[in-house]
Amino acid sequence: MNKILIADDERALRLLVAGTLEIGNYNILETDNGIDALKMAKKERPDLAILDVMMPGMDGYEVCKKIKTDPKLKDIKILILTAKGQQTDKIAAKEALADYYLAKPFSPAELLVMVGEILEDEK
Repeated sequence: MNKILIADDERALRLLVAGTLEIGNYNILETDNGIDALKMAKKERPDLAILDVMMPGMDGYEVCKKIKTDPKLKDIKILILTAKGQQTDKIAAKEALADYYLAKPFSPAELLVMVGEILEDEK
């Protein structure tokens, strides 16, 4: 079973994402801040980390860059979630070495399909 880390400081959104992904039979890990997200990534080694950009402690871009530049963690796929759909945000996600980017609002079905495709590509 694939393991997915969800890091978002908005509890309602985190629960929506977790609930949506549980439909796909994924093992879900959750946190509300960037510092714990990085700690959990190191300890749990998820297949995918879904990171919100704006989080306390450490933002999603910084968490992403730390994961992607760590030789032991670099294979974790990263999906950046943000309320900002600007081109500059997509560029910032790429500069942080994110694999994927999804702007809020998104439909739960869209997220489920995207995650399925990301994890299918790993096989």
